Amino acid sequence: MSTAADKRNAARAALMRVIHPTVYSGGNQARLLRGGDALFPAMVRAVEQARHEIWLATYIYDNVASVTALTQALVEAAQRGVHVKLVVDGFGSRATLLDLRSALCEAGVQLTIFRPLDRWWAWLQPSQLRRLHQKLCVVDGRVAFVGGINLLDDCYDQVHGWTDFPRLDFAVELSGPVVAPIEQAVKALWTRANVGRNFAKEMAALARSAEPVARARRLLRRLRMPKGAKAGEDVGDLPPVRAAFVMRDNLRQRRAIERSYIHAIRKAKTRVDLISPYFYPGRAFMRVLINAARRGVQVRLLLQGKVDYRIAAVAAQALYDQLLSNGVKVYEYTPAFLHAKVGLVDDEWATVGSSNIDPLSLLLNLEANVVIRDADFVNTLAAEFDNAVSASREIDPQQARRASLRGVLRRGFVAWVAHVYLRVAGITGRY
Repeated sequence: MSTAADKRNAARAALMRVIHPTVYSGGNQARLLRGGDALFPAMVRAVEQARHEIWLATYIYDNVASVTALTQALVEAAQRGVHVKLVVDGFGSRATLLDLRSALCEAGVQLTIFRPLDRWWAWLQPSQLRRLHQKLCVVDGRVAFVGGINLLDDCYDQVHGWTDFPRLDFAVELSGPVVAPIEQAVKALWTRANVGRNFAKEMAALARSAEPVARARRLLRRLRMPKGAKAGEDVGDLPPVRAAFVMRDNLRQRRAIERSYIHAIRKAKTRVDLISPYFYPGRAFMRVLINAARRGVQVRLLLQGKVDYRIAAVAAQALYDQLLSNGVKVYEYTPAFLHAKVGLVDDEWATVGSSNIDPLSLLLNLEANVVIRDADFVNTLAAEFDNAVSASREIDPQQARRASLRGVLRRGFVAWVAHVYLRVAGITGRY
């Protein structure tokens, strides 16, 4: 006889099947790239072969060291007539905007800023807490790059300076049908940022237009992000490599990435491996992780050991006792800064992208991941995960038994800070 808890779990599972946003395509190619040392040369090769257009979106663009070759390739592409359109985040790239304009715009690259901070009052707007965190590049609608790697040298950190060892991060080079929604997303992102900066001019041009309705429709099409959800599409009939582009925005796809994780973890049978430098999941995410560990699934989390932002580390550490006491294994990556956002479930589901597992990524920022359903790709990523774990420090499970009043107070403080931050940003409801 089913219990009330069983009924609630069944209801949640049915709801996830209805709203699960992952739509797969088959016949793709996917190549895992570790760090900028692998990503930037691949992007340079694609840019050098570009004939029509290049679309690029990133949180940070800092034209130093290994990034300069890509900048030169973009300049040369623009000079030979390729339409090069770049959108950068107004906060993440605020320190480099003057250099970018000098290096790129004078050569014909079209640069726009997502939510610029060029006026003092802009800092007071709650919407400024919602940043462009995606890292996307599409060349001629033929090849795309999706991941967590900023256009920033692997051994350079804008806060801490130069480091001896490269940060751990990943991206994926893609070709095939999955490129189309990625291209649509970055085009819409560029248009939204551009219209947002020149809204008055756009409205004036619309009013003066001989066909204002047709012009408005064209604008709306350019602003439209790719559609999210068909319920639980069966990937069994699709040819390999099966891939899906999953994004989080503040319109129709507010929880798409979170749901893709939860949907996969809920079905896990053998393992769940996650890498996230900033880890503070919501209730539903935390619940499926713990339930997976309780039913015998190996659940491993790789979090940052070399801390860049103290508050983020405190937030994750506040959850250690709950995770460890329920069988979740926690590791801290100590060789270098950790920036990768990766998930693995069993032997046939993997995701790589820009989304951390925290409130900023899952509820506020614009994020983008790619989900790959392919055994070879999963095995390649799993080997990278295992190598990283072997170089990391495992948190002693006995630590969970030493829960104290201090630990309870710390969890309460972190929860309060997260609650206030989300309310200021305009997010209501439970996380």
